[in-house]
Amino acid sequence: MKPVFIAGPCVIESKQLLETVAEKLIDINSHLGTDIIFKSSFDKANRTSIHSFRGPGIDRGLQMLADIKDRYGLRILTDIHESWQAQPAAEVCDVLQIPAFLCRQTDLLVAAAKTGRIVNIKKAQFLSGRDMRYPVEKALDAGANEVWLTERGNCFGYNNLVVDFRNIPDMREIVPTVIMDCTHSVQRPGGGNGTTGGDRRFVPSMAMAAKAFGATGYFFEVHPNPDKGLSDGPNMLELDKLEELIKDLLA
Repeated sequence: MKPVFIAGPCVIESKQLLETVAEKLIDINSHLGTDIIFKSSFDKANRTSIHSFRGPGIDRGLQMLADIKDRYGLRILTDIHESWQAQPAAEVCDVLQIPAFLCRQTDLLVAAAKTGRIVNIKKAQFLSGRDMRYPVEKALDAGANEVWLTERGNCFGYNNLVVDFRNIPDMREIVPTVIMDCTHSVQRPGGGNGTTGGDRRFVPSMAMAAKAFGATGYFFEVHPNPDKGLSDGPNMLELDKLEELIKDLLA
């Protein structure tokens, strides 16, 4: 079975950005026979600073994602932060993502599960892989048809994350689809003087290490010019490097 690939800009910045990334993903799919899921957020509700850019909001954001889906035929993933967002997001998106900080929020998990969409639960920075059986149980008990888990590192304070790759096989004992978030795992949370820092140099290494530990999917936030990105710029991968990295992962 081919691995799952998820890619897109961290947050919806503009129609032009979404189209630029979508066109690149279509090219990669054509060249490599992949089926990359397009990801972007209509609202980044967990930014470090109150002054940080959050996105266009749910109404305009979902319409922009729907336009990408209609024009390019890509499957869509977005994250939700509150229970009431699940149903409107499910009308557009194929996968609903539960942010890592919120993976224990029962009402959010239940609302996402009841939509019938795939639910991708990101592992909290404060939990082990084995702990993720409980969020999965909540989603399945609420009627989820399919649940994925995503590894994104653990936080020990001091503006850094550490990835324990043993979490990947541990989570594969819970669900068959375990994704490595290769870009958020190189974050330095709150380490940028009011913003989150990061080091994108390590993104390819994170991906290849995850493959060695049995990951069945890979998540990349990408941007044509990450240093000018309005959210998570330091850890986003340059868009023009995505195809070569996916080629290496498929080899």
